[in-house]
Amino acid sequence: MLNKFLRTIHNKYSRFFKFIFFLRYLFVVFFVSIFLFVKIPIFFNYEKKVEIIKNYFLKNYDFEINEYENIEYKAFPLPSLEFKKIQIKFLESKTNFKINNLKVYPKIFSIYNLNHFEVKKIIIEGNDVSLKASNFFVFIEQLSKQKKKLSFKNLNFKILNDDKLILKLENIFFSNFGYKKNSIEGKVFGKKFKAELGDNLKSIRFKLLNSGINADLDFDRKTKNGTVKSKFLNTYLKFDFKYDSEKLKIFNSYLRNKNISLENETKITFIPFLHIKTAFEIEEFNYEILKKINFSKLVKHKNIIKKINSKNTIIYKPKNFSKNFVDDLNLKVNLEYGRLSYKKNFLIKKNLVKCEGDLNILEDYPLLFFDCSILINDKKKLFKKFLINIKSSNGALELKAKGNLNILNNKINFDRIFLNEKKLPKEDLKYLKNSFETILFDESFFEIFEIKKIKNYLLEII
Repeated sequence: MLNKFLRTIHNKYSRFFKFIFFLRYLFVVFFVSIFLFVKIPIFFNYEKKVEIIKNYFLKNYDFEINEYENIEYKAFPLPSLEFKKIQIKFLESKTNFKINNLKVYPKIFSIYNLNHFEVKKIIIEGNDVSLKASNFFVFIEQLSKQKKKLSFKNLNFKILNDDKLILKLENIFFSNFGYKKNSIEGKVFGKKFKAELGDNLKSIRFKLLNSGINADLDFDRKTKNGTVKSKFLNTYLKFDFKYDSEKLKIFNSYLRNKNISLENETKITFIPFLHIKTAFEIEEFNYEILKKINFSKLVKHKNIIKKINSKNTIIYKPKNFSKNFVDDLNLKVNLEYGRLSYKKNFLIKKNLVKCEGDLNILEDYPLLFFDCSILINDKKKLFKKFLINIKSSNGALELKAKGNLNILNNKINFDRIFLNEKKLPKEDLKYLKNSFETILFDESFFEIFEIKKIKNYLLEII
């Protein structure tokens, strides 16, 4: 029965089965042809045609190939040309790349006709790249304008200023095509980050993963105006900016967190030399954050400090319910070649305090010189601010003091003190010095302004 059934199938469908069996030979021929088609180019001499390939990159990718170790053709998994130990230069941003591999994926038919060489995509892989800070955004802009398919894998970027490292980006991935188009991933400060570039670099969205830090930049390339919005931890910052090759202006800036609330305007001039001018208006301020400043660590960065020239104005007008003892502050701080000069006026319950002086940060043991005067119009209100009750008369009192503070060694020296135009004797100066160092200056510089310590010091000397 079975034999009869098979005989029937064979008689009726023999031509169909012969056709199927015939196709297997066609498939074999087809796959062998494809294999040979992609494999044969391994025998070509690409060194003879390397100038054609170089010219193609120069015209379509705006970089030139300066040096390379060798060229290899690989048929699988996709036909590609690989340049080993290659040095290339992106012309617009003047950036030199010394990289391990440049993978070129050509259109397969152009392999057989290098005079009409065309590329589908290229991948730049591995090694460190040094980039000047002044050329960094030029390079990013160059990438954003690239129409041909290009990607980077496992690159380490060193951002330099005057041959000194200011930022390092590690394990960088970038692609201008595919599902990760215009996306940059990698590490900065040892943390993973992700950035997305908008079309024509009109926007940048940056996020430091698992840190709560992100920033959004919107930029108009024609006017070179833009806006930055960022959030890091529980701090929110927003500002507008205007940039040209000579200066950067920051305005409509405000910063908010639980410790401080301020508005700011800044102008940074780059040419002929770096100069910074800022104006801060502070509305809320938690004095406790000053205690976290380590002055001894700060002065170690003298090479950076001496390059900063700035003029700064700080205005502090706290809300009526503020717990800070200063009612109104106007502070001007200038920094030039490591020398800081200051001038400040502030009110404590309508009692005026004026101070001015300077500090040479570049010295091994910096001395903060001061020349201060306190005009006390209402002693009772002033002492009440520090929770001190006095029974003396409420007449006006003027105190003038001149001297210096050794910030690192926690020492103070009074050159002279006048109380209502009467100069205090040396014995009183010595007593005030010892009390100041024991009560006020027993810890760090910023601990001097703690209300509890000021109260104890006043109780000691009155």
